[in-house]
Amino acid sequence: MTNVEAVERAREAFARQDWAHAQQQFAAADADAPLEAEDLELFATASFLVGKDAASDDALTRAHHAWLQSGVTAAAVRCAFWLGFALLNRSELARGGGWIARAQTLLDDSRLDCVEHGLLRLPDALRHLDAGDAAAAHSAFVQALEIGERFDNADLVALAKLGCGQALIRLDEPVRGVALLDETMIAVTSGEVSPLVAGTIYCGVIEACQELFDLRRAQEWTAALASWCATQPDLVPYRGQCLVHRAELMQLLGDWPDAVEEVRRACEWLSGRPAVGAALYQQGELHRLRGELAAAETAYREASRWGRDPEPGLALLRLAQGRVDTAVASLGRALDEASDAPARGKLLGPYVESLLAARDVDAARAAADELARIATDLAAPLLAAQARHASGAVLLAEGQPQAALAALRDAWTIWQRLDAPYEAARARLLIGCACRELGDADGAGLEFDAARWVFERLGAASDLARLRRLAQPTDHAGDGRLTPREREVLTLVAAGRTNRAIADALVISEKTVARHVSNIFTKLGVSSRAAATAYAYDQGLVRPPQAMTKP
Repeated sequence: MTNVEAVERAREAFARQDWAHAQQQFAAADADAPLEAEDLELFATASFLVGKDAASDDALTRAHHAWLQSGVTAAAVRCAFWLGFALLNRSELARGGGWIARAQTLLDDSRLDCVEHGLLRLPDALRHLDAGDAAAAHSAFVQALEIGERFDNADLVALAKLGCGQALIRLDEPVRGVALLDETMIAVTSGEVSPLVAGTIYCGVIEACQELFDLRRAQEWTAALASWCATQPDLVPYRGQCLVHRAELMQLLGDWPDAVEEVRRACEWLSGRPAVGAALYQQGELHRLRGELAAAETAYREASRWGRDPEPGLALLRLAQGRVDTAVASLGRALDEASDAPARGKLLGPYVESLLAARDVDAARAAADELARIATDLAAPLLAAQARHASGAVLLAEGQPQAALAALRDAWTIWQRLDAPYEAARARLLIGCACRELGDADGAGLEFDAARWVFERLGAASDLARLRRLAQPTDHAGDGRLTPREREVLTLVAAGRTNRAIADALVISEKTVARHVSNIFTKLGVSSRAAATAYAYDQGLVRPPQAMTKP
């Protein structure tokens, strides 16, 4: 077969989106005789799409020089841009920035009116977005969009609309922003844009969905893109940070084995780059959930070395290790540094959990109330589920099992709609506790069994251990209705303590103590502290003081 025939076959494979075959054919033809500039671009694209970044970089570099030698400046600028863009996405900032600067210089010197002007608006717009200047970013993306539409360049239009959507979300215009994100994904899945930008667009959309806690939209677009990718089996659209986002989604959906594999790939792909911190953090999360606490600790520490704050995962690890005070302090510090509602929203649920473990019910109530306000403001189902879960847990600790049951069933319903089995099982565990407090032993047993089944299926070792603790029968059969906190309060009432003294001893407010005392009177069917004390001694709920013995 002649070189001309080999190149023709490579082009045919490229046209039918047989990326691996096209890459191999171009590589073989290039080894026989150097490819022309146009074919080098195709070779670079095919190499990129099958994950051969080094080959893609080399082909684009050669194509850039070949176009320059031919005097086709716009094509040379295009190659320089895509090379720089790819390098920047791989966190190779110096090389990537150098190629973008070269492209801009060539374009400025040429005075050409071409689509590449729009492409070169994108890096500046992204810098503004990363710096927190969403208004400037939006303006730059709009300029790129106008150029893309004028030259009818689908890739530029899609990338610019993606950026506009991201900027609008940061400008507190989520409805307009999300509409643009959806529009860009439609362009991907309908084949309007080149596969070259498909992964970049998907990654940006999923990141925005997570920023908005929009799990359902992330699920829908992931499924749609997976179907699109299935028609191109050699395509590698998911790389780097995109793999981390997919692992997070898989974890939430209960696909833990796939999430483990995805995050492993992310760690390999991002090795040696700052972005690997996010992958290592996600690896720590999966280790923690499966009860692999030592491995989780290692992963969180490595994530921190690469600049990723290990919270709230590390604090939840501390809770699993029984280091409650450390967990409370770490999350309190992280919340002090959280500058916006979404950032606080990610931390408040774990903070409530740690505060309840520390028996600081009043602080937990305040944190749960803030989470509820954020969930309402952001109108995000995922946050709403977390907020109702947190509120239900606090209500349980406050001795209000009926109200807790309502909140926790709300949380469970939302988690079910989101196809999040692990979080739904966590809600059922607390529902079981509420049922038990209300005297419904059969209902409690069913809830505990359902939660146990999910935890065992997922391999959630830490939660299985917690379930075993919480599902144990109460110590005193005579008062199975009293919560552990209410028994603490009753013990102090029986010791003659005032509400103020009890509040000081348990580090809660007098108002909370009064509510506990009222609940105790109602459950025991008594109307005074003396009657409650007598009942407690009669039923063995508290022990009488040891008699003094004479020497």
